[in-house]
Amino acid sequence: MMRELPSIHEQRRLASPAVTPQALAWDGNALWMGSRDLHRIYRIDVKTWTLLEETEAPGIPWAAVSTGEALRFTIGEGPEDDRYVRRYVPGEGFTNTDRIACPDFTGSYLSYDGDHLYLSQWYEHRILKLDSDGNILRVIDVNAEICGHVFVDALIYVLRGAEKPNEDWRIARFDLREETPTVQDLAHVPFQCRSASNADSAGYIVTVMHGMAAPRAGGASRAQLL
Repeated sequence: MMRELPSIHEQRRLASPAVTPQALAWDGNALWMGSRDLHRIYRIDVKTWTLLEETEAPGIPWAAVSTGEALRFTIGEGPEDDRYVRRYVPGEGFTNTDRIACPDFTGSYLSYDGDHLYLSQWYEHRILKLDSDGNILRVIDVNAEICGHVFVDALIYVLRGAEKPNEDWRIARFDLREETPTVQDLAHVPFQCRSASNADSAGYIVTVMHGMAAPRAGGASRAQLL
């Protein structure tokens, strides 16, 4: 018999600066967010919840992750929404040269282990470890739809579940040092979540939610790890 999962311990909830928040990343100093409908990205001061930077994206910003001095965004481009991972330098913008195609032009959420990018494919229920050219080095099966993942203390925390019919999501984790990682569910997420980012070094995950006040509105929620 499966144990009943507790719900996340939500610490803080803030209104999104734009509609349909989707991409989310923490760079050590500020929170980055992308609006799916507006094709724009925003840098946010988390203490004052004010905008520090705003720029247009070259497509739909589906996901983001900080890699140190730069960020990587999964961008949907063209009428077929083909997915590419593109480099963004704060204060400078997107580069036209550092752009790799996602496998089969599909993929969404990103995480980073300090050396490699990890890209998830929602409908394939898997996370891919990529080299610098976008080649697949490893495949990790998560056995559910994936709406965000992030590295914390060498473990991957992943938002997994099912979008339809009722947006059923859970925070789970697994250890990549295992040859075949066991994905362990930790807590239920009681809202429509998209993206995950480690907000600081104190063991918190930030996720964005849709539909707080209107069908296309959203916000950010800060939850403590279990």
